[in-house]
Amino acid sequence: MAQDAGWGGGAYGGAAYGGSPYGGPPGWGGWTPPPKPGVIPLAPLRLGDVLGGAFATIGRYWKQLLGMAATLYGGAALLMTTAVAVAYSAVSDHLDRVVSLDYGESASSEDIAALVTAGGVLALLGIATMAIVSGLMYAVVPAVLQEAVLGRPVAFAALWRKAWSHVAPVIGTLIITSLFAIVPALLVLAVFVAAVISLITLDGGGGAAVAMSLGVIGVLVTGPLAVWLWIKVCLAPAAVVFEGRRPFAALRRSSELVHGDWWRIFGITLLAGLIAGVAGYVVQLPFSFLGLFPGMVGTASLDNDPSPTAVMVAVSGYLVASLLGQLVSQIFSTTFPQLVTGLLYVDRRIRTENLGPALAEAAGVPPQGPVPPPYGPVPPPYGGGAPQW
Repeated sequence: MAQDAGWGGGAYGGAAYGGSPYGGPPGWGGWTPPPKPGVIPLAPLRLGDVLGGAFATIGRYWKQLLGMAATLYGGAALLMTTAVAVAYSAVSDHLDRVVSLDYGESASSEDIAALVTAGGVLALLGIATMAIVSGLMYAVVPAVLQEAVLGRPVAFAALWRKAWSHVAPVIGTLIITSLFAIVPALLVLAVFVAAVISLITLDGGGGAAVAMSLGVIGVLVTGPLAVWLWIKVCLAPAAVVFEGRRPFAALRRSSELVHGDWWRIFGITLLAGLIAGVAGYVVQLPFSFLGLFPGMVGTASLDNDPSPTAVMVAVSGYLVASLLGQLVSQIFSTTFPQLVTGLLYVDRRIRTENLGPALAEAAGVPPQGPVPPPYGPVPPPYGGGAPQW
C-alpha cells in the first residue's frame, strides 16, 4: 500500500502476519497485544475501542476536525446571513407595504411575487449550501479517520483536496439514504395535520381522526423498515471515501459489511447519537447563559414602543452567543457519530476481511507470528484471503 493511497487500493495478504488478525489479551504464552499505531488496536473492536477511538481521534486531530467544521459551518452561516441581508435590501419596500396593511386590506400581486421570489431563492440557496457542507463533513471525517487509524498526521491542504474530490458521490449517497426516511416523515406530518384539524373542528370521530389513525399505523409499519434500511447503508459514506466507490456501489458495500451484525451496529450507532446529543446540549448551555446578560440589559433600556431595530440591537448579544453555542454543538454532534460509524466500518473489514495485517503493514508495524484463539486463525469467510484496502 502506498502511503498516500486510500484503503481501497492494493492487495495485502495475511501470510507475513501468520494469516490471522491481531487481537486478544496479553499473556498467551508470551504473545503481545495487537499493535495500536493509531487510535484503535488493529483487531476486532469492542464497544470501548470504538468509543475510545472516536474520542481519541477528536483529541489528536481536533485542529483538523474542528477547523474544517468551523470553516464550513461558519462559512455557510456567513453566506446565508449575507444572502438574507441582500434579499432584505431588495424587497424591503415590498415587505414594509405588506406589514403596514390595515385589517381587511390585501397585498398587491407585485409585493407578494417579490417576497415569494426572495424566499424561494433563499430556500434553494440554503438547501444547496447545507448539501455541500454536509457532503464535505461526511467526507472530511473518514479522511481524517483513515490516517488516525494508522497514526499518521493530516495536513489541512491534503484533507481539503481529498474531501472535495469525494464530495459529489458522498452527497449522492446521503440523498439516496435520506429517501428511506421520506415516507415515515410524510406520515408523521400527516398525523400532525390530522390532529390539528381534529382539534380545530372538534370532530374526534370524523375524517381527521380516521386519517390520524391510518397515519399512526403507517408510521408503525414503515418506521422500523426505514430504520433497518438506514442501518444497512450507514457505512456507505465511509465506503465512498475509504474505497473510492460511487453512491450505489457504496450502498451495496455497506449492506455487505453490515450483514450479520445489524443489531450491534444499531446499538452502537444509537448510543453514539445519544452521547453526541447530550454532549452538544451541555456544550451549548454556557453560551446560552452567557447571552442572557447582554440581552437582559438591552431589553431593560427599551422604551414602551421600541422599533424592530432597537429590539434586534438589544438582543443581539443573546443571538450571537446562541448562534456560537449552536455552531460548537453542531460541530461535535455531527463529528462524533461519523467517527463512530467510520470505526464500525473499519471493524467490520477487520472482522470479515482480515484487514488487521494490511493495516499493520501500512503503519510500518513489524510482522508477528500466529496468535492463539479466540483471535487466531478462524474459519472462512473470516480467515485467509487478501483483503483490498
